[in-house]
Amino acid sequence: MYVAGIDIGSTYSKAILLDEKRKVIGTAVRRTGFKLGQASESVFEELLTAAGVDRSGVTYVASTGYGRQTVTFRHTQVTELTAHAHAAVHLFPDTRTILDIGGQDIKAIRVDGDGRVRAFRLNDKCAAGTGAFLEKTARYLGITTADIGPYALRSTNPMEVSSVCAVFAESEVINHLSNGVPAEDIMMGAMVALGGRAVQLMRRVGLEGGYMLTGGMTHNAAMIKALEENLKGSFHIAPNGLGQLNGAMGAALLGLRRVEKLLADGKSIPLTAANLGPAEASIRRRWSATAVKKPAEPCKSGGDCPVVAKVMAHPPVGTATA
Repeated sequence: MYVAGIDIGSTYSKAILLDEKRKVIGTAVRRTGFKLGQASESVFEELLTAAGVDRSGVTYVASTGYGRQTVTFRHTQVTELTAHAHAAVHLFPDTRTILDIGGQDIKAIRVDGDGRVRAFRLNDKCAAGTGAFLEKTARYLGITTADIGPYALRSTNPMEVSSVCAVFAESEVINHLSNGVPAEDIMMGAMVALGGRAVQLMRRVGLEGGYMLTGGMTHNAAMIKALEENLKGSFHIAPNGLGQLNGAMGAALLGLRRVEKLLADGKSIPLTAANLGPAEASIRRRWSATAVKKPAEPCKSGGDCPVVAKVMAHPPVGTATA
């Protein structure tokens, strides 16, 4: 029995395939682009090829991420927070505070020992506080995304990038270049700035020992260094690239748990969203972190980017109906 988790992020789409023993059978990562439905199909096909499994051999598909509703072949969908929390505690049982740096937002999540979300904060209002800012800085410096980490590690004197607005931060980068500042010092300075904002977000959910970093930044040694120096602590980093696949893995794990319950109850596997049709698929219950919204915080003078603050009203139920 194989269960797939598909994470359609704003920048990258990730997919993972697990067997009934929760062993990883295959993985795939690709750029999302602007056609989300096409991205989900493409990353799923790449996953099947990597795993050597036919499409008909996949029992259940759970989607998550920014574009989770565009995955027409899904059986259920899972919120990003729930997926990240579940996978993090599965991989490292002592995890209590998760930091996920994505292309368009940063998430700080506090969880309990059962992988339930207790509190979270998002920074999705300020571009200077996201992974996309690092990519844009790299383009100014003429380096590829893959080279960002190794390049920044060559820095001997990181140059401060103090602006909390992405537009002004870009102006700072250009100004540093025109003044002859080494490109690696500028790149590392951008990481230090992003790391400071990310750790600040973690503090707002209430720091609790057992830190885990997820997302594409788990591949970036310079970013990990900047974060750990600011936090004055170390992060769990999943091996074999699973840090970037954490959301997809959480979706797959929850999907597998659902399949096991269905089979134990003598029920059949439900239809996919495409077979149900848009109206019925939209009303199906999905795993979600039940939350109460608080008003977005305004920017403070000389400091913080605005964040959307959300605190759990109750532990998420974590169930989905057939």
